[in-house]
Amino acid sequence: MKHKKAWLFIAISFAMLVVSLVLSLSVGARDIPISDLIATLRGESVNALYAPILTKRIIRTVLGLLAGLALGTAGCVMQSITRNPIADPSILGVNSGAALFVVSGIAFFGAKTPGQYIALALAGAGIISVLVFGIASFVPGKGAVSYNNANPIRLALAGAAVSTACSSLISTVMLPRTNVTQEFRFWQVGSISGGTWNNILTVLPLLVVGMVLAILLTPSLNALALGDDIATGLGVNVTRTRALGALSGVLLCGAITALTGPIGFVGLMVPHLVRIFCGVDLRVQIPVSAMDGALLLILADVLGRYIGRPGELEVGIVTAFLGAPVFILVVRKAKVGKL
Repeated sequence: MKHKKAWLFIAISFAMLVVSLVLSLSVGARDIPISDLIATLRGESVNALYAPILTKRIIRTVLGLLAGLALGTAGCVMQSITRNPIADPSILGVNSGAALFVVSGIAFFGAKTPGQYIALALAGAGIISVLVFGIASFVPGKGAVSYNNANPIRLALAGAAVSTACSSLISTVMLPRTNVTQEFRFWQVGSISGGTWNNILTVLPLLVVGMVLAILLTPSLNALALGDDIATGLGVNVTRTRALGALSGVLLCGAITALTGPIGFVGLMVPHLVRIFCGVDLRVQIPVSAMDGALLLILADVLGRYIGRPGELEVGIVTAFLGAPVFILVVRKAKVGKL
C-alpha cells in the first residue's frame, strides 16, 4: 500500500511538473495560446512577437527548473545531516553568507555584474558554512576542534547564531549606503527573471557536482539517520559523510542563490511533503524532492506572473506566501521526527 501511494505521488508530481513547464512558457504579461506555443517551438511563423517572448521564457523556465532541483535536494540533504526537521539550506549559513559577501562586494568593490555576484555568493556560502561547522566542532574548555563534536543540535545553534550575525553585518554595511541598498534589494528578493544562458552555464558544473554527490551519499545518509553510533558501527565515516553532505548543500544552494538571490521555503517544505508520501528512504527522497522542488518553484513563478499582471510578483515572495501556511500544516499533522 505504501509503495502504491509513493508511486502515485511520484506520477502525479511528474505530470504536474510537465504541465507547469508548459504554463511557464505560455503564461505571462502576454499569454501565448498552447497551439501557437507548439507552432512557434516547431519554428512556424505564427506571430512575430512570440519568438522573442518565448526565448526569454525558455531561459526563465530552465533556471526555475534548475533552482527548484537544487533547493529541493539541498533541503533534503541538510535535514538529513543535521537530523533537524526544520532545517533548510540556510542551516549552515549558506544564504546569509552569500548575501553578506554580495552586499560587501557591492559596497566595497563595486560589484555589479552577475558573474561577480556568482563568485561572491559562492565564496560567502562556502566560507560561512565552514565557519559554522568549525564553531559546532569546537570543544569548550580545551581549545581544540573535534569534528565528532559537531552534532545536529550544535550545528543548528551555530548556524542560527552565525546567520544572525551575518544579517546584522549586512544591515551595518547597507544603512549608510543608499546606493548599496537599492542594488542589493533587487538581488535579495529572490527572482528567476534575470537569468541568461551564460550565467546558467557558469553554475551548471557546480549544480551537477552537488547533485551527483548528494545521490552518491544516500546509503551513508540512510545509515546516519539511525544515529551516529549505529552509523559508525555499520562502517560509515560520520564526520566525512556530514562534511560531504554539507559540501553538496553549499554547492547546490550557493550556486543558485548567486543567480536568483535567496528563495525561501522550497528546501524547507518539499522534503516534508515527500517524506509523508514516499517514506524515509533517501534513495527515493532525494530525487523526488528535486522534482517536487522544481514543480513548486515553477508553479510559484507562474502564479506570480498571473497575479501580478501586467507586472509580476517575484518568485521569492510567492514561495513565502505559499510555504508558510503549508509548512505549519505539515508540521502539525506529519510525524516529522523520523528523519
